[in-house]
Amino acid sequence: MQRTVTAQLLVGLVMDRVCLSTLCLLLLCASCMHAQHIAAPDADTPIYATRAEHHPDGIGKFYMGREIAQVMGVAGAEWLDRPERIEAEAPQQVIEHMQLKPTDVVADVGAGTGYFALRISRVVPQGTVYAVDIQPDMLAIIEQHKRQLKDDNVITVQGTETDPRLPTRTVDVALLVDAYHEFAYPREMMENIVKSLKPGGRVIQIEYRGEDASVPIKSLHKMTVAQARKEMEEVGLRWQETQDFLPYQHFIVFVKP
Repeated sequence: MQRTVTAQLLVGLVMDRVCLSTLCLLLLCASCMHAQHIAAPDADTPIYATRAEHHPDGIGKFYMGREIAQVMGVAGAEWLDRPERIEAEAPQQVIEHMQLKPTDVVADVGAGTGYFALRISRVVPQGTVYAVDIQPDMLAIIEQHKRQLKDDNVITVQGTETDPRLPTRTVDVALLVDAYHEFAYPREMMENIVKSLKPGGRVIQIEYRGEDASVPIKSLHKMTVAQARKEMEEVGLRWQETQDFLPYQHFIVFVKP
């Protein structure tokens, strides 16, 4: 009789432990399912949004709340090389504030006619300047200027809308002058620019001040510092400083950790 009772107690104890283990397993599964349910919307959220109704100067595509501006084509080449640009955008001051070393590798992304790339080449005589643009006609203009000025350390690169096609971990400074706001795929483009930077490499973004309505530039071709920081931090860059020595533009410096 006593053995029967003891056996029944042991069976009951084992069953209790089995039930407890099953309960713990069910709770763990429920927790995992809940976590997946929370994480799934972020994974499925698209990077970009499109709207049928949009600003006439935009492409109807939005990134982090900002509409992407239309690209300036080769028809605007004359405006890029206008004499008034020296006073309005102070290229020499920009290059001085870049604090370049003679051996630096610099990437001018969205180089246009080479307005900055060709000036920078003289400051890095033992270095290299990659003049990147997605438009072959712009690159042809740079090549023509290269031959005239004998700037052999300037290398033209035809990038794509998602990739500047720069060598990995070779660039000391990437310069974006009035170009970033026109990138059709800013997330992918910046991710690839970050890959091209050496550790500690810098991105210098120059944009017309979006906070200032008096700046005589179309609204989509301007950016605020807050928006620039938000988008650059999204790809892992760290804001270092903002300088406002230019008449109309921000000079924003980001660093690759």
